[in-house]
Order: sequence, then C-alpha cells, then structure tokens
Amino acid sequence: MKKKDIIQLRIEDVQFPNKGYGYVEDTKVVVKDTVPGQLVEAKVVKKRSSGAQALLQEIVEHSAQERSSGMCSHYPICGGCAYQTMTHEAELEMKQRQVRRLLEEAGISGYTWEGIEPAPQETGYRNKCEFSFGDEHKDGALALGMRKKMSRYEVVTLKDCNLIDGDYLKILSATLEYFLGKGVSFYHTGRHEGCLRHLVVRKGAATGEILVHLLTKEELPFSLEEWKELLLELALEGTICGILHSINTSLADVVQSDRMDILYGRDYFMERLFDLEFKVSAYSFFQTNSKGAEKLYEIVRTFAGDTKGKTVFDLYCGTGTIGQIMAEGSKQVIGIELIEEAVQAANENAARNGLDNCKFLAGDVLKLVETLEEKPDLIIVDPPREGIHPKAIGKIIDFAAPQIVYVSCKPTSLARDLKVFTEAGYAVKRVKLMDMFPRTQHVETVCLLSLIK
Repeated sequence: MKKKDIIQLRIEDVQFPNKGYGYVEDTKVVVKDTVPGQLVEAKVVKKRSSGAQALLQEIVEHSAQERSSGMCSHYPICGGCAYQTMTHEAELEMKQRQVRRLLEEAGISGYTWEGIEPAPQETGYRNKCEFSFGDEHKDGALALGMRKKMSRYEVVTLKDCNLIDGDYLKILSATLEYFLGKGVSFYHTGRHEGCLRHLVVRKGAATGEILVHLLTKEELPFSLEEWKELLLELALEGTICGILHSINTSLADVVQSDRMDILYGRDYFMERLFDLEFKVSAYSFFQTNSKGAEKLYEIVRTFAGDTKGKTVFDLYCGTGTIGQIMAEGSKQVIGIELIEEAVQAANENAARNGLDNCKFLAGDVLKLVETLEEKPDLIIVDPPREGIHPKAIGKIIDFAAPQIVYVSCKPTSLARDLKVFTEAGYAVKRVKLMDMFPRTQHVETVCLLSLIK
C-alpha cells in the first residue's frame, strides 16, 4: 500500500470526532465520514509507519448500523452533519465508546459510568444556525446554506435539513431569492471582493421568537429596508422579534461585527428553561439545543447535589443559565464570562428571574479568578471547545473546591484537562453523556470531580 493507491477496507469503528478506521495489510487506515461496518473504497493520501490516511471514494457496502430512510437530500455533499445515515441507537452506542476510549487513554479510571441521555428530539432541534453565502460551484450561482465537504467556498443551498425547522428554511429561501434577483455577490475571502457573508438565525424553542442577523461587507448594492420588509411578510410558525445587520470587515471567514444596527425589533430573543427566562443576544453563547439543555442541566444539578448554603462558581457562564439553575438554595453564585454582552444579559436574566444571590462578571477566567475573594464549595466549568487554558486550570485547582462539575462539548479537550485535575488531587467520580447534537459528531459530557488530597 502506497500513496494514491485505491484500497478497500471494512470500517471497524470511529474515533472522535469522525475518524473511521479499518486495517489493510495490518496497517491502520483512517477514512473520515464513514460508519462502523461499512465496506468502503478509498484513496490513500498519507502513508507513514504509524498508519495511513485515505479519502473516501465510494461506499461499496452499507453497514447494518445505517438507516434506510430519513436522510436529508444534501447529505452526500453537505458538511453540516456526520452521521445522517446511522440509526440513533447505533450513534449513541458509538459516542459512548468514543468517550470511554479517550478517558481510558488519558488514564482516567475509577469512576461510575452512567451512559448517555438521549436527546428529547432527534431532528429539528437547533435554536441557532449560521448560514454561509457562496457559490454552488466555481463561478456558479449564488448559494446560501452550509459549506460543502472539503470546500472552502462552495456552499450547499439547503432545500431541507434534519437539524432545523421549517422557519429557518423559509427565511433562508426568501433571502437567497432576494439577493439572486438583485445580483448581489458573496464575499470571496480569497479575492477579498463581494458583499454577502453570513446569515445567522436563532429561534427560541419555548417562545418561538426568531432573531435574524445578516452580515456583509461595507458597500451595500441593495436595500436593507426591502430585505427587512420581505422577511416580515413571511408566513412563519414563530415570530420575528428582531432583524439585525452587521458590517464585518475581517479578511477571515468568521462571524463577527465591526458595527451592528437593529433594522427591526430588538437585538435579542427570549428563551425559557425550566421555569426561568433568558435573554439571548446576538453573540451570546447559549446551548444550541434548548430542550436538550434542560436535560443537560438536570444532569449537572444531580451531580452537584444539595447546594443549600453553598458558594458556587459558574466559570465560562455564557448568559448564566447553569448558575441561575443552581441558584435556588445556594448562598451565592458567581459567574465569569468573556463576552460582555453575555454577562450583561446574565445579570438582567438573574434580575428578571428574581435571583438576588447571583453575580456575573465580564472578563477572562484566567485573570478574573485571581480577583475573587470568596471560597467556592462547588465550581462548575463549561469551557469552549478548546477546554480550559492550562494556566487557568492551575488557578481553579488552587481554590481547592471540594467538588467540580465539568461540562464539556469536546471529549478530547476534556480528557486532557481531567488528567491535570487528577494529577492535582481530584478524582473523577461520575461521568454521563448528553446527546445534545443527534446526527452530528458532537456530544456533551458531564463529569463530577471530588477533591481527595
């Protein structure tokens, strides 16, 4: 076996996040975007003594773990999902294997494994979607949707999607039709020309409120007023509560604003979890599966146990959802979040929910934890995908909190961080997964750590 060879292999399993693997001539070969049990044909792109990587060419034989129907029409080319073809049961079992394997490789042991909690709904669960403008193929027609697999510019215009509800598709379709009619081009990050960048739609699962956010370059060869009125005339299940426009001059393909204007309504939508209300602004972090978030936070609450009279730190708190859910009976909750508008929303949410024992601070966890004079009885950490900054872990450990609940959206980062905690005297006691993102490679993991020395 050498580079550029076309090979056949049976996929034995999938490493997180979507690295399927099998063996050819006793050599481990990784083929992304595959499912356990498939017989595939692939082209070798890298060959080393430690193994090989190959690019999927064709599925020769499907797996018994795959479904015969229920996939979206774009699945073969869209980069939005990894496991559309897998049955939900097989997907849940695979994700458990992936996380347990990562913890074992990191030397984490002695904990109680509590399995995976299925998502409340397998489809239509997302409350946020970032759509990209591009072309369907090089120099082709304007497209709006998800990036194609293995492509930087080409976009799949979504006609259907298993992760979002019909309101998203109506807004996307109307927006694309408008800009096609006006002949407006997308911003090409390679040539640094064009106008349209992203369309972000957020929708409250409990409230039905919809926030629409268009991001462009500075020069606008169209009328924002026309586009706004077009959206407001749509027949939707939910209700548009805000329409925003942002100028984004960054050369990179990122969703960010140099300036944001409100074209209609307000710059946030409202969502409810349990009996609490949350204001979620344009750039605030909020779990993208609202109904799944309730189940996730119930796991956190169970792992934390009785917090009566205790001081709780909620680090990387976003809009303060976890902290406010933990507030009842607690002496005080102190949250830290980097994004200032999210902290403002968190404090407003706490006041709205009548929680006077919550305080949320804006800043980097790495720096702000040094300023806290309170001693925590419980620390909850829910960091971004890259995990906790190595220096911040040390400062968190220095508090010597009896318990830490770690909520992770990326198990590779979690395994790395847990190793640091265990070496510092913590023991992992309980682990449970939450199926927040069915049909994708993502999974949430909740761990309870106790200080033993």
